[in-house]
Amino acid sequence: MKKNKSIFNKEIIPLRSKIDHIDSQILSLLAQRQDQVGKVVKLKKKHHIPVYHPAREEDLISKLRVQAGKANLDPEFMEDLYRVILRQSRVKQTDQMEHKGVRPGARILIVGGGGQMGQFFSLLFLKSGYEVNILTQEDWGKAEQLCKGIDLCLISVPIERTESIIEQIAPFLESKTILADLTSIKDRPLEKMLKFHPGPVTGLHPLFGPTSGSLDKQIIVVTPGRKSNDCRWLTEQLTLWGAVIVESSAKEHDEIMEIVQALRHFATFSFGQFLYEKQAQIERTLEFSSPIYRLELGMVGRLFAQDSSLYSEIIFATKKRRGLLKDYIASLNNHLEMLGKNDKQLFIEKFDHIAKWFGPFGEQALRESTFLINKLIERF
Repeated sequence: MKKNKSIFNKEIIPLRSKIDHIDSQILSLLAQRQDQVGKVVKLKKKHHIPVYHPAREEDLISKLRVQAGKANLDPEFMEDLYRVILRQSRVKQTDQMEHKGVRPGARILIVGGGGQMGQFFSLLFLKSGYEVNILTQEDWGKAEQLCKGIDLCLISVPIERTESIIEQIAPFLESKTILADLTSIKDRPLEKMLKFHPGPVTGLHPLFGPTSGSLDKQIIVVTPGRKSNDCRWLTEQLTLWGAVIVESSAKEHDEIMEIVQALRHFATFSFGQFLYEKQAQIERTLEFSSPIYRLELGMVGRLFAQDSSLYSEIIFATKKRRGLLKDYIASLNNHLEMLGKNDKQLFIEKFDHIAKWFGPFGEQALRESTFLINKLIERF
């Protein structure tokens, strides 16, 4: 036995040395790749080209998957590896792009800039060479003075205060100043901005939290209002920082957000409330849980770990939203008879009908959720 172990140790040393050498080569190649990324950043800065190029990335991933198969490597492994590499590359590029302004020296006023989202954008503008001032409720007496000569007035206050703040700040703005807001409701704020400010107007909705740390691949919805050409530099700046811009009318935005935000958050709240009412043993259920249950429960826990007032504003924002949520509750009640009759066949019929309605998205959702589940397994 000792002899076999001795032979093993002798034979494995050169193999491990070879692996260590290959690892060193990999690190060297990654460093060389990073150096080339730096050159790409300089070129993108020069020509105001955005960091994220989805077609380029997907084309690269497709080619690498093919090459991996030919090299007898797992294409899934190769894709996972390069997704990490590309993500790191984008973040590095975005960080450097934060120091490039489309209109460096332009003056920005962020109303409500003391809040988390206001601070997030304030830092981005400052890094890119803009002059940034903050207006909070405490120093409203300086509002008229702070509005003089500004190029952009960005409203970043809670939903219920947005419209009144627009009315209060608009009289101090010059006709050339862009008035924009960061609210998750767009129709009424945009209407108010157009009514009270004769200059350029645009609505913005960042679909992420201020703790994200980067705009890399983060979605920002833009709802055009007035003089879109005058607002273009703002959109270009957001794109330069790595954001993905989705343009929409205010009406379409609000209708989609009823589903994407209000309904989703309310359904999550309802699930959490039911677990509370049943006094479910959360930690114990996790010991029995599949990865998909952990993922679902994680989203519930995530909701209740955050600010309740923020979600109340989103869910109760409009009468139309509240009506949609009533329809949702009524839809759930429609299943009571099916449960009461133990009608499995009716469930199957409904299930198959809805699956058909989802169509190809079902397969896409299966692939994406499987990816998330596998990542969860790797971590836990």
